[in-house]
Amino acid sequence: MLASIRNLREITELCQTGESLPPNLSKWLGDTLHDFLAQRAPSLDEAMGLKYPRGGVPWWIEEAIVKRDRALREMGGICFPDHSRSAKAALIHTLSNRYAATAWLRDREAEDMPDFYRDTPREYLWRAFKSGATMPLSERHLRTILMP
Repeated sequence: MLASIRNLREITELCQTGESLPPNLSKWLGDTLHDFLAQRAPSLDEAMGLKYPRGGVPWWIEEAIVKRDRALREMGGICFPDHSRSAKAALIHTLSNRYAATAWLRDREAEDMPDFYRDTPREYLWRAFKSGATMPLSERHLRTILMP
């Protein structure tokens, strides 16, 4: 599903800049539209591989979770490289809760991350919160995310 979203984002960017589609994206889009128009798929979502199963996670939430988890794993690896997974989860949990109660209250409206967050734990917290996925998370959930 996320591969289809990457394709759509790339096609969108190329169309907005007036550039030609590379052959692989052109074929993917043509095949997808053909399947929809030939009624092989009942909706564009299904034709593009974006339909999620009943009880499943919609693509936009899945994409947000992937972004959030990547930011949290990077935070653990870069900011706390010598800590155990449990210690990283505890630190990230504490920092997340503190950030949620303070700086996020104003940061959530910003389009861009404040420059002084760069190369600090707040950079990764900002990215995790800005992803749109649920934050903050429990220590247990963080331990799962931080698994190698």
